[in-house]
Parts: sequence; C-alpha cells; structure tokens
Amino acid sequence: MATITVTRRGATVVGICVLAVVMALAAGTRSLNAVVLPGVVALAAGYYQIARIDDPNVRRTRPPDAFVGETREVTIAFHGNDLGEPVSPAFPATVSDRLDEGLVGPAMPIETTIGGRRRGSEASDSVSYRIRYRDRGERRLGPVTVTGTDVFGLFERRTVVDAVDTALAYPVCHPIPLQFRRRLYATDAVGPSRRREEFDRLREYARGDPLRDVHWPATAKHDEIVVKEFAAETTHSRVSIAGETVRDHVGDDRLASATASLALSLLTDGVPVDVTLPAGEVAAEPGRRGRRAVLELAARTGAGGVAADDPDVRVVADAAGARYEMGDRRVAFEELVGRTENTVTASGTDAATAGSTGIKSAEKPSAAAAGVETNEFAGSEPHTTGVSHR
Repeated sequence: MATITVTRRGATVVGICVLAVVMALAAGTRSLNAVVLPGVVALAAGYYQIARIDDPNVRRTRPPDAFVGETREVTIAFHGNDLGEPVSPAFPATVSDRLDEGLVGPAMPIETTIGGRRRGSEASDSVSYRIRYRDRGERRLGPVTVTGTDVFGLFERRTVVDAVDTALAYPVCHPIPLQFRRRLYATDAVGPSRRREEFDRLREYARGDPLRDVHWPATAKHDEIVVKEFAAETTHSRVSIAGETVRDHVGDDRLASATASLALSLLTDGVPVDVTLPAGEVAAEPGRRGRRAVLELAARTGAGGVAADDPDVRVVADAAGARYEMGDRRVAFEELVGRTENTVTASGTDAATAGSTGIKSAEKPSAAAAGVETNEFAGSEPHTTGVSHR
C-alpha cells in the first residue's frame, strides 16, 4: 500500500507560505503574494504528479549461490501491470532492497529514475547492486521499497513491493592435503584413469580436465562443455563421512566447513562419498552435481548429532574447532589445513590446487577481495559490474 507524505523540503515550503499569509493579513502587504502564489502552485503540482504515479511491479534476478566471502550482482527490474510493459509516467525514486543479516549490500538506497521507457525499447527500467555473502546458509532478499518523488522534491510516495527471493551461501572450504586423503582409500585409485584406449562415457567438464578430452561434437550440441571419460584401471572405494556437533550443539559453521572441505577434495580425486549431517544425508558421485549436492547440504546444516554406523571419517565440531576421527586417530581440522603447502597468488587463485581440486583456498580472504568470483562448484558465471542504473 502506497503512502504519500510531505518531504522536509515540502514542509519548508508549506511553512513559508503559511508565514507569508499571516504576515500579509497582519500588515496588509500584498507583495507577499509573490511568495505565496508560487509556493501554492508548486505544492499543488507536486502533489498532483505524485498522486498519479502507478505503483511499479518488481522482478528481481536471483543471485547465484556462492561461497561465504564472495560477491554477486543483483538486478531489480521495474515494469507496469504486465511483464514488459513500461512504468508510466516516469518519476525519480530511491530503491532499497531488504537483506537479512547474512548478506551485506549497499549502505545507501540506490537513486534512479523509473519509467519513461517506450514499449519495445531495448533499454529497461532496472537497478543493479552487489551483495557479499557474509554468513553460511539460506539468505533472504526482499521486500523492495520504492520511494518516488515529484520533480520539486516536495512530496514522496513510498511503496513496499513484496518481492522475496533466496540465495544459498556455501561454507568456507579449504584444500585438504593429498597425504591425508590418500589414507582414506586405495593409493592406486588416485586421479583420473591413464587407460585412454578404453572409452567409458561422456560427462560434464570439471576444472582440471585436459582440453584433449573435450568431446567437441557433443559440446556443440549442448550449452556446456562435455568431456570424454575413460575406463578406470582401479575401482574407487566409497568414503563415508558423518558430521556432528557436541557441547551444547555449537560449532555448526566449523562442522559445515570441515565436512565440505574433505568431501569436495575426495570428489575431485574421483572418489564417491556418502555424507551425513544433522540436516540430512547425500550420496555424491564425482562431478559437478555431486559437489553441488554436498555444498547445499553443508550450507543448510545446523548443529546436532547424527545416527551413522561406523563411518570412515567422523567430523566432530564444537565452539573450539573441528576434528576428523578415524578409529583411534584424531586430526584437528584447523591444524590440517594450516599445514597445506598452498600459496595464494595475487589474483586469489590457490596455486597448488587450482588445476586439481577446484576448491577455493579460504586460509586468506584474498580470493574474495581480489574479485575472483567464478563459482566452479555451483556453475555460476562471474559478475564484474558495479552498482549501475539503467
């Protein structure tokens, strides 16, 4: 429901007009009419303009899922009663999109002009801004508040459009050392097959696949790169991972990060994993879909325990940190990733694992700070445009 109110400038004009009328009545100064008449005309014209504005409809481009610390672009488009119909008449406005506490957006409302576009024009009434994923989990965007003003800035019309979307923030993921991963399965099952003479199947491209394996005829027929996979010399054993929190059920962020880091490293090695967390369980196969399934589960998980029978690795987390338990052996997650011999280049790419694991190194926030935002796990496209008005 739209509400029309007087702005501070409008209240000033009203005050001046009232004062001028009082002085004219008291002193009989007709010259004050030169002040009163223009003020009244401006107030009437401003109110008429703001009253005839139609409330715009909103369509938001949902931001892609991303890792904590990354930034993405959000676009809000305005249209009339029908999709594609321009807003008429045009009016200056400020736009603000409510974000939950897990997202960081613009500090100030976005100033723009809504309307004035002809039907069929390539230009669109839209604004864009960037958000940063601060906390893990499902994040809410909306509703949108549109505050329109008249050309004189005397009145404003505030409209709240109930357009709500959600985006998923994945937990921070660290590369797990190869020596630790290889203890969980047969050492001769590491990496892709070298038996290139026996073709197995086609699959989606994953970071690190050699270009010589790209199947160009199939790629030309699809919207994504398709590569050839050859029969493996050995059988990869599945690794089961169960994660839970202890001590008053705290430490769910550490649990999500430790579990996702290990599962993604194993999937990159070609090892299928079974992951059980308080939010549910997933059986993931190597590839883009398997990585996405693990990340979505880890993003949504909370604190609590799980009922898993003798997993290969148990992840236990509390307020102090997380650890991997394998029988009688315990390894602290923080110490394990701290011992990785990986370096972060100036562009934010983990030099030791960029071509093999596809996992963003989160030991330093340089990847997000440098603007490296290609989400290989989620399959999203990078965004580089800042706040803009169209």
